[in-house]
Amino acid sequence: MKLTSKDVISIGSPTLFILLFVLWAIVNASLEPALIVAGVAVALAITRLFSGREKSWSGRIWRSLAVTPRALWHFLAYLGIFLIELVRANVGMLRYVYARHIDIHPGVVKVETRLASPLGRLALANSIALTPGSLVLGLEGSVLYVHWLDVRTSDREEATRQIVGPFEKHLEAAFG
Repeated sequence: MKLTSKDVISIGSPTLFILLFVLWAIVNASLEPALIVAGVAVALAITRLFSGREKSWSGRIWRSLAVTPRALWHFLAYLGIFLIELVRANVGMLRYVYARHIDIHPGVVKVETRLASPLGRLALANSIALTPGSLVLGLEGSVLYVHWLDVRTSDREEATRQIVGPFEKHLEAAFG
């Protein structure tokens, strides 16, 4: 599927400036002249920094994010799955906290992802790290090293299915 300019949402410099200035005004909760001048200066500086052409790394990130209705749908689905996994992991941690005898088997497992996008792999690593009981120790290409509080399997494919599986389908569709 070929994307056209109509399919991609882009943020131009004026829009970025306005968003930054409004955020500044909300955070400061004041319309004092000194704060307005400071807000304009900060918003201009950040807009100038992030709206460069080919020399800016942010331009490459914005160009790599193709916000299509399909990608947006999968991102929203990913957020729902992430919230479910977050609640599930927290309930699991409560079981460990209130158990009379804690029987855990911590360890580091090596899992793989098929996500090609660096932004998708970053979102996956953060999703794993934000759920209690797991922490991403390293990310090398498509391999993640995850500290798992209670290692349930030593099989690499099964560990990948249990840790990466819930997030990967929707992240792949959202980020590539």
